Amino acid sequence: MGAVGRAVVDRKTKKLLQRLKPGEIAVIYHKDIDELAAKNLVKSKVKGVINFQPSMSGRFFNQGPAMLLDAGIPVVDVSEEELFDSIRDGDIVQIKENGEITVNGRFLCKGVILSQDLISSKLEEAKANFEKELEKFAVNTLEYIRREKTLLSSDYTVPRLKTDMHRKHVMVVVRGKDYREDLLTLRSYIEEIKPVLIGVDGGADALLEFGLKPNVIIGDMDSISDKGLMCGAEIVVHAYPDGRAPGLDRVKKLGLDYHIMPVTGTSEDAALLLAYHSGADLIVAVGTHNNIIDFLEKGRQGMASTFLVRLKVGHILIDAKGVNKLYKGGIKINYIAALFVAAFFPIFILGTTSPAFRHLLRLILLKVKLMIGFL
Repeated sequence: MGAVGRAVVDRKTKKLLQRLKPGEIAVIYHKDIDELAAKNLVKSKVKGVINFQPSMSGRFFNQGPAMLLDAGIPVVDVSEEELFDSIRDGDIVQIKENGEITVNGRFLCKGVILSQDLISSKLEEAKANFEKELEKFAVNTLEYIRREKTLLSSDYTVPRLKTDMHRKHVMVVVRGKDYREDLLTLRSYIEEIKPVLIGVDGGADALLEFGLKPNVIIGDMDSISDKGLMCGAEIVVHAYPDGRAPGLDRVKKLGLDYHIMPVTGTSEDAALLLAYHSGADLIVAVGTHNNIIDFLEKGRQGMASTFLVRLKVGHILIDAKGVNKLYKGGIKINYIAALFVAAFFPIFILGTTSPAFRHLLRLILLKVKLMIGFL
């Protein structure tokens, strides 16, 4: 199974996805493609994927490659990392069935086409490596706790916002796995309770996608659209403890007001801490990371901070991940039947006790008979 299309190139998959159009070839640098990235590639109707990192290294159970294969999208892994810059945006790229790649009609290299057999083999490797990866994660987490005790002691600055979160429900939205399904299921909760809405980077776009305006946006601003940034929400730029804030320049260029929150960990962690220290009565997390596979899929040591932050805020934190599988909305036939009986009962009582109403029913019945030709 081959593919031909215009190349879209980026070392950061989430940035590439913002530019990707149907029928194009995604050229990525993404070790162990995670489920969310694969879902978005499928949604973008990409024609093929060229990866200059192992799509499935066998380090742990990552579901992304299998999802792409099931969607009929050819994926070819290229081991020669130095060739990444040989493909530019707009080049016409062809992926041949044997793994050969041509750029503008010229042979570039030969990679390894992902197959079901290869994925099965890597899954077996993952089973053998899982305990080792789990141990590494645990050691890293303990080291992080020793080094970053300030996350538990609150020895960091939390900005004072105009948005009032004291004794309120706060929903923290990350554009992560199943966020669409969970937001859809939580629609009635949002309409009834009206929680404060915090979008973490692209999570702000996720809220806008559902017609919801975020009250606060926090992050390093690398995966949010200009439309999202300019929606009127209060902006909190996540910075490193040393003061460096990668997203600050972009916010300044747009001429937007902002706050800075210097704290270790991910922007997701910063959002949870912001809600916690702003006095939230309850935090509802949508699309966030909450299990070992999620942490390993992120592939960064800093994910230990997420584990630590959840220890701190856990007593007021509810994770909405998978809530759409627990409860399926919609009108059930037994609900309709109960409503019909409840509505019919008073009509029946009225019809048997009121002469005028009985006369009206006879007229209606006569009219119906005339219409269907009984008389």
